[in-house]
Amino acid sequence: MARSFWHSAWWLLAAANLFWAGNIVLARGLAGQVPPVSLAYWRWTGAFLVSVGFAWPGLKHDLPIMLRRWKMMLLLSATGIACYNTMSYIGLTSTSALNVLLLQSATPLIIIVWAYLLFRETPTIWQGLGVLVSLAGVAAIAGHGSPQMLARLHLASGDLWVLGGLLIYAFYCVTLRQRPAVRPLSFLVVAMGIGSVMMLPFMLWEYAAGARIHGGAWSYAAIAYTAVLPSFVAYLLFNRGVELIGAARAGQSMHLMPLFGSVLAVLFLHETFHIYHLFGIAAIAAGIGLASIRSAPGRAVVRSPTTT
Repeated sequence: MARSFWHSAWWLLAAANLFWAGNIVLARGLAGQVPPVSLAYWRWTGAFLVSVGFAWPGLKHDLPIMLRRWKMMLLLSATGIACYNTMSYIGLTSTSALNVLLLQSATPLIIIVWAYLLFRETPTIWQGLGVLVSLAGVAAIAGHGSPQMLARLHLASGDLWVLGGLLIYAFYCVTLRQRPAVRPLSFLVVAMGIGSVMMLPFMLWEYAAGARIHGGAWSYAAIAYTAVLPSFVAYLLFNRGVELIGAARAGQSMHLMPLFGSVLAVLFLHETFHIYHLFGIAAIAAGIGLASIRSAPGRAVVRSPTTT
């Protein structure tokens, strides 16, 4: 069962996006309780400590390979771990949930743009159509089924932080194919460790400015959640998904985040489920299905990254 799951890209990607959606809902709930840079720092430091024991047997073989590719390791750690998450947490302190959902939905499109700019990859017709259909579903959820409400959404400073983080993360997704040829867990652990070190000066600066963690045991339990499921587990699953089907098709799965986020909001924030949620969920699922269709021979395709 576990082996079958590890070789099923869309199940891996769905699980990763479920954990990330929980992270977004949780981060909104922690706004004002846990400073954003501290949340990012302790998330990845905790994830590193949790996972290093599991990775240790392979690290003895893989570490010399990663040291030889240290520039790429620094780039991937900065973009996929340090910058993206810190910027997202900063943005989540001052933007609305509607805007976050809408911005997250742009990630697959940004990945396709980066894939073209960096590697001259062109999306298939099905991938492009899938992105558009999924975007329509996300827009229905973000705009509460009202074009007027959707039109009134505006970009605040928090939105710009989140958008900047998504631009960086999409770059990470596309560049991930060039990571050192090592075990996925070895790569993830080292990237988390490097990213944590990169964030440390900023966390200390935040602390020196007077920011403190409030909320008692609840806040620390929430930090522990972010360290295990959205970090160690979700990144391992997503990296494996990219390895199996490529960045462009895997990126399409990120439309699941607003879908899962809406459900989690109903369950934990007591928001009401409306008919537009049903329409949005159906459109997102249809878009992912379209994006997963392979092109006929002879047509342009987005090549899968050669990660191992």
